[in-house]
Amino acid sequence: MENNLNWPDFEKVEMRVGTILEVQDFPEARKPAYKLTIDFGINIGILKSSAQITKCYSKNDLIGKQIIAVVNLPRKQIGKFNSDCLVLGFSNNDAVILLTPETNVENGSIIS
Repeated sequence: MENNLNWPDFEKVEMRVGTILEVQDFPEARKPAYKLTIDFGINIGILKSSAQITKCYSKNDLIGKQIIAVVNLPRKQIGKFNSDCLVLGFSNNDAVILLTPETNVENGSIIS
C-alpha cells in the first residue's frame, strides 16, 4: 500500500463517543441524510454533523443513540449546513451502519 498512515498521524485523530440529541431531515443534501446534534460531554460540548444514514435508521431510532465520531477535523460546509464532526460507520450495500459502543459510556470518552 502506497498511502500508509504513520503512527504520529493516526494519533492525531480524535475519535470520541457522543449521544445523539436531535435529528432533522436534510432535504438540501445531494444524497438522503439527516442533520444530527450530538452531545460529546463537558469538555467538547454539542457538535453538529450530517450523516447519510436514512436507509437504516429512522429519526426516532437515533435519539439517545451513542455513536463514535472524529471530533478534531475542520468544520465542513455542506450546502448551508456546517458539520463540526464526522460520524463513523460501515458502508454496507449502499447503506451506512453506525459505529456504536457495545454498552453506554460517558459522552466524550476517547477511543483508544
